[in-house]
Amino acid sequence: MSNLTHLNDKGEAQMVDVGDKVATSRVATASAQVKMSDKTLNMIMDGKHKKGDVLAVARIAAIQAAKKTSDIIPLCHPLMLSSIKVELEPDRENCCIRINTLCKVSGQTGVEMEALCAASVAGLTIYDMCKAVDKGMVISDIRLETKSGGKSGEWKRV
Repeated sequence: MSNLTHLNDKGEAQMVDVGDKVATSRVATASAQVKMSDKTLNMIMDGKHKKGDVLAVARIAAIQAAKKTSDIIPLCHPLMLSSIKVELEPDRENCCIRINTLCKVSGQTGVEMEALCAASVAGLTIYDMCKAVDKGMVISDIRLETKSGGKSGEWKRV
């Protein structure tokens, strides 16, 4: 019926059986950005937010989100991630914080969703911590940047 692996012959949702797949080293990177007012960005960068270190909290939230992806996305497999990296780069010129995540695993399925989940939750956490001073923030450009490993091999955003 479909080429979508998460649907069976009847079109019903299913978790893909990865039991017969070979475990390989798999890596995925994702990105996002949070656009905000210069006042909000300066507050974050100057460490003057009354809730504390916004970027430190967003980094921890991203790591936690990657580890909990299978609890959030219904058909994702639980993975034993070997590495999660989160970079939060303030961009004063464009009044935003750029988010970059990397997830690694040696396993039978990829880590794209974990990297994407981490980037998304980092953005949501920044929004949550700063919404009292800037409700107009925009979380955008959540996207997979690279993936490697598994049967489909390497992929990179052009």
